[in-house]
Amino acid sequence: MADLAQARVLMIATDGFEQDELFKPRQALLDAGAKVTLASIKTDPIQGVINDSEKGQSITPDLTLDDVDTDDFDALVLPGGVGNPDKMRLQERAVEIVTEFMGDDKIVAAICHAPWLLVEADVVDGRRMTSWPSVRTDLENAGADVVDEEVVVDGNLITSRKPDDIPAFNTAIIEALEEELADESEDA
Repeated sequence: MADLAQARVLMIATDGFEQDELFKPRQALLDAGAKVTLASIKTDPIQGVINDSEKGQSITPDLTLDDVDTDDFDALVLPGGVGNPDKMRLQERAVEIVTEFMGDDKIVAAICHAPWLLVEADVVDGRRMTSWPSVRTDLENAGADVVDEEVVVDGNLITSRKPDDIPAFNTAIIEALEEELADESEDA
């Protein structure tokens, strides 16, 4: 089991997040020792969905998007669901957060429909990625090299297609954080 006691991970989501795409990566990171912070538009509880059709669990965010300082985090995890990334890509601060993480070459992990937020932030040109099938044309139009694989790691960027891919997605995030923390301790 990884020991990510020094890792600080930010997740951003709002109503309409795919339940398993938020809760399962969050739990895997917590189990590995990481500190996970959830930010949203407001700090009112946000409602998850299951297969974009039925209500899932809700969760209360730790802070608002406006309160996020990206310097406080090592990685960003973006859960999917149709409604969640569609609403988030209209939030200027959410797009800025993605841009800041990518600009700082920090780990950014996006699953399912979440790459819409990466398209909005204009950070996918030339990157090898995957996503839910209906998002792939948007990625291609934004310059990404789109493939159909359960998880794709391109430098600091990790993408996956759907809830079935969560185990591989979680493993890729944890391995990237382990590598990042090892690099930081060597530089110290």
